[in-house]
Amino acid sequence: MLLKTINASLIILISISVFLFFNEPAVAQEKRTKRPTSPSIQWFNQPKPSQTKLPPNTQHLSLPSKLVNQKIGFCIYLPPNYSASQKQYPVIYTLHGNGGNEFTCLDSIALLHQGIKSGKWPEMIMVLPNGGRSTFYKDSADGRFPIESIFIDELIPFIDSNYRTIAGREGRCIEGFSMGGRGATRLAMKHPHLFCSLFCQAGNVPRLLETFDAATLAERKTMLLGENRETWEADDVYAITQKNTDAIKRNVRIKIACGTADNGHLETIRDFHQHLIQLGVDHTYLEIEQLGHKRSKMMSTFESTWFDYHVKSLQLASQSEQR
Repeated sequence: MLLKTINASLIILISISVFLFFNEPAVAQEKRTKRPTSPSIQWFNQPKPSQTKLPPNTQHLSLPSKLVNQKIGFCIYLPPNYSASQKQYPVIYTLHGNGGNEFTCLDSIALLHQGIKSGKWPEMIMVLPNGGRSTFYKDSADGRFPIESIFIDELIPFIDSNYRTIAGREGRCIEGFSMGGRGATRLAMKHPHLFCSLFCQAGNVPRLLETFDAATLAERKTMLLGENRETWEADDVYAITQKNTDAIKRNVRIKIACGTADNGHLETIRDFHQHLIQLGVDHTYLEIEQLGHKRSKMMSTFESTWFDYHVKSLQLASQSEQR
């Protein structure tokens, strides 16, 4: 499998990739335009049989949410020396894709633990939130799914209050695959004071305002963000990034990766990449030849360096804070 590394000033496209991109099969076109399932969530999940044995140092716990009067599940990994030390640790928040829950990304914890034990990566905490199905980590207009508010206003403060974290931007990373990558990107661009590092893994990055303008009033009333344009604009990642450009440049390192065969996501990811270039936002951009929408394959291809970007971001952010 070949890798194309593309920086903020140079795009290298191999002709066969361009051909595949502009000549997608009909099935892929249908899949991309198919209306997503309605948002839903089971607030606290039970593990599947294959998930009952959690990775080392990992617990399945719950957050008492006042916003929805529910206990909300999450998984947390604490590094090997956590209980024997008084150190504060950085945190990586890993957001699952559409249809997943707090157990979906246990393989990320397993890989992080393996790398910490081998000395490849420093000790870090990892948290797997529960984002439900088709919520895109947004607050729904009808108030039933305040997923962003739960994550920003309840989960992050809960983790910082109950664990020895580096409770600032310089100690906090966010990442995710597919819906999780889309959510992580929007949250980092919307709240650049909270995160020092973003890793978007094949996260679709659509222009929400174009969707709003193309929909009828009746259609908007049935959509996650409702009928008010102001709500859509406040969550449109292109508008948010432009609004917060200076803070993003100061605070957040950005890494974006997608496969060239990921027909449902590559187009908008390329679009967002160009948007960052136009705004002068430095970032790392990768296209992986012949890779489809396969999280496990992406991880296995880069497992030896999977968390390197976050580690470097944490180092730079810490140095910046010490000046």
